[in-house]
Amino acid sequence: MIIGKSKKELEKMRAAGRLVGQVREEVRRMVRPGVTTLELDRAAEKMIRDAGALPTFKGYHGFPYSICASVNEQVVHGFPSNYALREGDIFSLDCGVTLEGFVGDTATTVPVGKVDEDRLKLIKVAEECLERAIRQCWPGKYLGDIGWAVQEYAEANGYSVVRDYVGHGIGRKMHEDPQIPNYGKPGTGIRIKAGYVFAVEPMLNAGTHRTKTLSDGWTVVTLDGRPSAHVEHTIAITEEGPEVLTRVAESAPRTETASV
Repeated sequence: MIIGKSKKELEKMRAAGRLVGQVREEVRRMVRPGVTTLELDRAAEKMIRDAGALPTFKGYHGFPYSICASVNEQVVHGFPSNYALREGDIFSLDCGVTLEGFVGDTATTVPVGKVDEDRLKLIKVAEECLERAIRQCWPGKYLGDIGWAVQEYAEANGYSVVRDYVGHGIGRKMHEDPQIPNYGKPGTGIRIKAGYVFAVEPMLNAGTHRTKTLSDGWTVVTLDGRPSAHVEHTIAITEEGPEVLTRVAESAPRTETASV
């Protein structure tokens, strides 16, 4: 059952979305060669708790950290660790907060130092896929319109979309109905209504769409070892169109001059 949100509930979701967006941007600012993903996790958790919120991911089905930290071929659900980011890596940060009983969820993929053009393009296309998906989040449109917007643009640019993991409804719980695949056919699936809130999250791979899970039971990697990019916003469907609850001003430039 898809749970529509009242105006009062949407106000609380705006606050949760704004906070997690701010955390995302502060962590993005910290990304550089030499920083460990565990340092980024600890910084995110402190920011969340200092704001009077809870890190939604921590303890979720046993997940032991406050962020998902996925590097290069890691698609989603990567464990923060003592791995020090290296020049040329791409780092996917996924973060959720629970504030006054409502959840905000967001992700971004960040280049670490100077990154080659191929990886920068992968990130750019993933971000463009997300923007195209957001433009489908209107009352009267269909879930299939969202998935097709991602799939069509990704594949037109030579990338595959991950099939094993999807976006989702969001509210009092991080994962609510419906599931929102990054592929589909226009005009199919449920009809979108005002009051719905979605977490839309394109996951694009440079090679095959196929994935596998590592022995930690969480970290998902591309089957061929090629890089992946993941981006996500929490979006409210209103009568006036999509409202991106996790969009805040970026706190640092996205990329440096690429090396070839």
